This record gives sequence, structure tokens and C-alpha cells, in this order.
Amino acid sequence: MNALSVMPTQVLAAVGVLLVLVLVWRAGSRRAKAAAGVARTSVRLMSLGGRVVVNAMLIVIVQWVVITNRGEGCLLLVALGVPALLASYTVTKALTVTAYVRRRRGGGRK
Repeated sequence: MNALSVMPTQVLAAVGVLLVLVLVWRAGSRRAKAAAGVARTSVRLMSLGGRVVVNAMLIVIVQWVVITNRGEGCLLLVALGVPALLASYTVTKALTVTAYVRRRRGGGRK
């Protein structure tokens, strides 16, 4: 029976190949996570954009109906004032910085 003999250079080559495979696998998984994060962000942005457009259309339709049907006094004030209040609240909230939370790399708080 022949004994299996392995040279030290062969062992070193095998370890090197395994190390390269692990590094390639990790790099691929990082790229996949980054791509998934970008995809999630763009989907959120499109979803938010769609909701903004739908709500804006609803507000414009209500205002158009009130103005064309000669809404006077209180009805006209409500049709024009309520969307203005909502818009000003949203803009104020978006432009106000309340706190800065620094996140750690692991995702937890300190």
C-alpha cells in the first residue's frame, strides 16, 4: 500500500486557494448587500413619490371642485387652508433637526 505524501508547497497552495475562495465569497456577499440596500432605498423613494403625487392630485381635485362650484366663505377657506396647513406642517417637520443619532457599525446603540 502506498502512503499519501503531500509536499509543504502543495499544502501552502491549497491554503492559498481556500483563502482566495473565502475572500471572493465575502466580497460577493458585501456587494449583494450593498445592491439590496440601494434597491430598497429606490423602492422606498418611488413609493413615497407615488403617495405624494396621489395625495396632491386629491387635494387639487377637491380645490378645483370647490372653486368651480363657486364655493364661498367658509368652504373656500377650508378647501384652500387645510392643504396649506398640512403642507406647512410637513415642510416644517422635514426642515427641523431634532436630534443626531450616531449609529455604530453593528447597528446597535451605545
